[in-house]
Amino acid sequence: MIRAVRSVSWIELKLFLREPVTVIFTLALPPLVLFVLAQVFGNTPDPSVYEGVGPITFYTPAYIALVVASLGLIGLPVHLASYRERGVLRRLRAARLPVRVLLASQLFVMLVGAVAGAVVLLAMARVRYDVTWPESWAGVGFALVLGVVAFGALGVLIGVAVRTARAAQGIGVLLWFLMMMVSGSGPPPEVLGGALRGIATALPLRHLVVAVQDPWLGRGVNWAETAVLLAIVAVAGGLAVPALRQRA
Repeated sequence: MIRAVRSVSWIELKLFLREPVTVIFTLALPPLVLFVLAQVFGNTPDPSVYEGVGPITFYTPAYIALVVASLGLIGLPVHLASYRERGVLRRLRAARLPVRVLLASQLFVMLVGAVAGAVVLLAMARVRYDVTWPESWAGVGFALVLGVVAFGALGVLIGVAVRTARAAQGIGVLLWFLMMMVSGSGPPPEVLGGALRGIATALPLRHLVVAVQDPWLGRGVNWAETAVLLAIVAVAGGLAVPALRQRA
């Protein structure tokens, strides 16, 4: 089992690096948007917005969460839908590759991508804008891993629900931009109206953003947001894994 996961993960990682859209949304776009925001807002704290911390201090953990969303909403669904479209899943089933091996390898690739994206963002924020290190590395790491699993479950669900890679990409990009704009990685949450705040609360990214921000800013692990993310894992995973077994 471990040897199979290691072999498949290495192949999947190389395939991930060959997907330009996924690489751009994971490693290039978040730092670029963070740079633009830094030029507009700077990093001077304002008690009326960004929960009283500097804008880039607020946005850096939020954009690490956004990297996870990029992988789960765009990279993984497109990859799985492409596998279905080209009959790869049927060949994997014929080769008797367990679904759990495929899922474990996808989560591994997502985790590697999330760590790489986080390193790029943190390096830029630290060197260029003197953003402080997280108050709790363990808390941030815990939230990041849980976010990878939650968005991985959502990604598998999208990937098995659509018929083509192009459709998966369209749905994923649309969801990504929607979540980015209202979940704390776009305009300051304080300026959003009541309706938009309600929409943000219903979206997974908002919960991951807060789960990463709180230990980063010294507030400890947010167990309420942790419970929401675990619920996403249970519901999305409970729907996605049986569907993937049927279509594999």
